[in-house]
Amino acid sequence: MSYNIEHIGIAVKNLSTSIPLFERLLNSKCYKTELVSSENVNTAFFLKDGGKIELLESKDPDGVIAKFIDKKGEGMHHIAFEVPDIIAEMERLKSEGFTLLNEQPKKGADNKLICFLHPKDSNGVLIELCQTIY
Repeated sequence: MSYNIEHIGIAVKNLSTSIPLFERLLNSKCYKTELVSSENVNTAFFLKDGGKIELLESKDPDGVIAKFIDKKGEGMHHIAFEVPDIIAEMERLKSEGFTLLNEQPKKGADNKLICFLHPKDSNGVLIELCQTIY
């Protein structure tokens, strides 16, 4: 199955300072902010030349994004690929030996179902699968 890049996720300490920075950098306005309860993060989205950038700010000092920033600093957190059938793709990848970080898809930002693959199986890159909910 071929994947299209859906977005690139960037971990940031603070959306209030990062949104204006990325608006200047990309010469594009943030088109959406959203709280993702399942991940305990606030997100901000940008469109640029058909691609999307997602900024992620932790709502919990002990959350996944906060821990990522403590360990690695602000920066690229994950790359997300759009899939037409997330359940089938999760089953395929699991059968190929990839470790799923969640056994069932969960609701993510931007009207998506999401699942993450453990970065140890993909050369240190956190991979997110996402499927649009219609």
